[in-house]
Amino acid sequence: MAENATESMKDYEKELERSFRTINEGDIVSGTVIAVSEEDVTLDLNYYTQGIIKTENLSNDPDFNPKEQLQIGDEIEATVIKVDDGNGNIELSKKEANDVLAWDKLAEMMENETVVNVRIKESVPSGVVTFLEGIRAFIPASQLSTDYVEDTDKWIGKEVPVEVINVDKKNKLVLSGKVVARKQQEEERNHRIAMLVPGTVVEGTVESIMPYGAFINLGNGISGLVHISQICQKRIGSVHEVLKEGQKVKAKIINTNDNRVSLSMKALEQPEEAAEETDAE
Repeated sequence: MAENATESMKDYEKELERSFRTINEGDIVSGTVIAVSEEDVTLDLNYYTQGIIKTENLSNDPDFNPKEQLQIGDEIEATVIKVDDGNGNIELSKKEANDVLAWDKLAEMMENETVVNVRIKESVPSGVVTFLEGIRAFIPASQLSTDYVEDTDKWIGKEVPVEVINVDKKNKLVLSGKVVARKQQEEERNHRIAMLVPGTVVEGTVESIMPYGAFINLGNGISGLVHISQICQKRIGSVHEVLKEGQKVKAKIINTNDNRVSLSMKALEQPEEAAEETDAE
């Protein structure tokens, strides 16, 4: 008897919870999508009546398509607009709740440097507009790419990987594709450097001269440094005594520590053993 009574109480737990629960206008509630149509979305609120979100109250994104972007079983948070829409349902707004809740999520995305894909919606003066987490976001033209962007109209409709670089409810949500592109380029460059084998002889072009040495462009986005002490066997007072910008040179890779390529031209002028001793010093 006691066991049956316990089972019966468990069966009625949800009903009891619903009977004691009160939902008021302005509350943010969570519900499960149970129906999606062109006009509205229906939610199970674990309450005695259902929640209804009209299409115009789903998102600030004008291109939001509920049938494409919502699935049965999805969890949605929404703000209560009316406790009775005239048909016995609770009228809700996902858009209003999102205006409150999305900012915390966006701030977390910025802190974690989360990369997300967004589709460019329109071009505006000095940049483009998109939507992230239902919030209108701005990408300055200077932050679209690592390359100079002159015509932002050409970016409309493109999908771009971005990071959040500024979150401010009073101003604008600002995104950057340039940050993501730079990180990707850096990762690819570091991978190419990791594939270089110390001891290999390479050829490149002197791209810049500093008091302490010269940077040699090895191609494929990689440059290496020949320290002034590694340019030639004789002691020199200035790099300019031996090298000039644009000059083609050969050098040996000494090491690739910390994703930096160290080169030696002097190593090609002496026996292998002496080159290793010079490196050790």
